Amino acid sequence: MIKKFIILFKLGRKVAKSDILNIVTKFQEPPFAIKILFKILSFSFSQKKEINTQKDEGERLSNSLESMGTTFIKLGQFLATRPDIIGEELSKKLENLQDKLPPFSLLQAKEIIKNDLGENTYNSIINLGEPVAAASIAQVHKAQIDDNGTIKDVAIKILRPNIKKIFNEEIDAIMLFAFLVESFIKKTKRLKLVEVVFLLKEITNLEMDLRFEAAAANEYAENTKNDVGFRVPQIYWNYTSENVMTLDWVDGISIRETDELKNKNFNTEKIAEDVIQNFLRHAVRDGFFHADMHQGNIFIDNDGQIVPIDFGIMGRLDKMSKRFLAEILFGFIQRDYRKVAEVHLIAGLVPKEVPIDDLAQALRSIGEPIFGQAVKDISGGKLLKQLFDVTEKFNMQTQPQLLMLQKTMVVVEGVARKLNPNTNIWTTSKPVLESWLRETKDPMAKINETLQNTSEVIKRLPEFPEIMDKANQALTYLASGQIPNNSNSYTALNTQKNEMTAFRNQSIIGLLILVIFGLLIF
Repeated sequence: MIKKFIILFKLGRKVAKSDILNIVTKFQEPPFAIKILFKILSFSFSQKKEINTQKDEGERLSNSLESMGTTFIKLGQFLATRPDIIGEELSKKLENLQDKLPPFSLLQAKEIIKNDLGENTYNSIINLGEPVAAASIAQVHKAQIDDNGTIKDVAIKILRPNIKKIFNEEIDAIMLFAFLVESFIKKTKRLKLVEVVFLLKEITNLEMDLRFEAAAANEYAENTKNDVGFRVPQIYWNYTSENVMTLDWVDGISIRETDELKNKNFNTEKIAEDVIQNFLRHAVRDGFFHADMHQGNIFIDNDGQIVPIDFGIMGRLDKMSKRFLAEILFGFIQRDYRKVAEVHLIAGLVPKEVPIDDLAQALRSIGEPIFGQAVKDISGGKLLKQLFDVTEKFNMQTQPQLLMLQKTMVVVEGVARKLNPNTNIWTTSKPVLESWLRETKDPMAKINETLQNTSEVIKRLPEFPEIMDKANQALTYLASGQIPNNSNSYTALNTQKNEMTAFRNQSIIGLLILVIFGLLIF
């Protein structure tokens, strides 16, 4: 615990030297006690840097967090998803936080591969090049491997050296800070700061096991193998471990390069449509979707196929959530608000005593203003957010999985609009939803669904059952923002809380003894 406190002092110094507190204060005034505690923990007498007024608050905040390394980058990204804690405005400022750091050396990368995969496997890798991309947790190298006599171009993702140790030490120190704040400033208890930091720790530790990401990519590829115009890179399991992941190299154009796509005669309007339709298809058909579909994670290959990358964050929907999503979106498309209200009642998402006409009227208040907007302003993601806000008044039990989907839908729509500003979300969505609802109402579909469920075990890679269990757990945590009372994580959290409580109490007793001793002497 003393070590955590020392690390906390070091982190405090980092924060004190940055511009973070000044920026945050503009959005939300912290309690006076937190400011004092911050000054004490920072223990920094260095002069403050001049504030760069040429940059807006969002850019300055992002730059400050980026400069402080992995833990603060991850903390910033996570808090961007929690406007309930930091407020909507600050949350939006953090959404553009870039996850980029200087790369570590090729020599270190080779050492990690050799230690993880063994010398024989390492020696079979050809032309391992310098890093082509570097983030806070891992970096990517281009190389070649011999796959059963065929030389293939691959991307090798490698975790940063000692990243797990550094991150866990720093996040435990931040958790101690959160605990102290909660202990001495009672009004912060409602924010559950300790739980928030612990949740970030759990999710990031899973991200730092590349077998988890590889398993997710494998399942995603299995689900989408027959989707025309969509391809998931192949995972090479012989070259994959906890710290190393190897998959197909993607030769193509980033979807953010709209002009280059047009110069190569790709139809950007069709690509925009396909991005939305594929996302919805994976959500309602498979119940498993890419939950980080920003522009940097989507490429168009030489054959014109959409190729996603980076499978660290995936979303999962259960059967009820899939049905609920499809029915409500299709109901809104048809402007059949009573049908949407009936779906809520049948699914048990609102109490049975709720008058259906009142609920339908509330839903109409969401739908009609949206349909009165210009095409470019219509958003399925924003509709879902408004739906959750309004139906909360009727004691709706929101499915946590849908929260992640709603957030991802907003991102996907943004990607599509960059390609084609006039993308009509409703017209694009309708055929996917209509087709799936028609198929699932067919009796044969029920049989197929049963058969599909029997193969689920195969899809989730029996060689790594513990990884998939952890993956599903992480998705639940991330979607709900809560740690279930019956989970191992909940037990671990309580253990850490007990340790911190003991440390706090011992520290207070120690200080009292020093005070008494001082009074007796002087």
